[in-house]
Amino acid sequence: KYTITEDFISNPAIEQLEEIYGKLSKTLSNPVKLISKKKETEAEFTSYIDLKNTIIENSQAGLNIQRFKGLGEMNPEQLWETTMNPETRRLLKVKIDDAIKADEMFTILMGKDTTSRKEFIFENALNVKNLDV
Repeated sequence: KYTITEDFISNPAIEQLEEIYGKLSKTLSNPVKLISKKKETEAEFTSYIDLKNTIIENSQAGLNIQRFKGLGEMNPEQLWETTMNPETRRLLKVKIDDAIKADEMFTILMGKDTTSRKEFIFENALNVKNLDV
């Protein structure tokens, strides 16, 4: 069971999702055909969820996805492939112009106050460009 609060429903992100869902519903009122050139297969969908799940399954075929908490958990070959190889790694210089603002952001995202972290996620979820999940 899930409890949906008024705050959740009135969140701007939910309104944007409803708008997107409305557009997808119109698109999927007629069957959508997904053609895979690699597998030379076709499939029709009338459900956005079925279409999304099939796309995700096809895109992950042959991949081995692993999660690490830190570099110390990787074996030497994985470290070389992902981090240490000078041919493929990128070094970025990070400057902190506003240390107070950076500290506030760190506190929101890493601190013990889960409410402010959830609020931040709800407010910014649809603006994310690169997300490591």
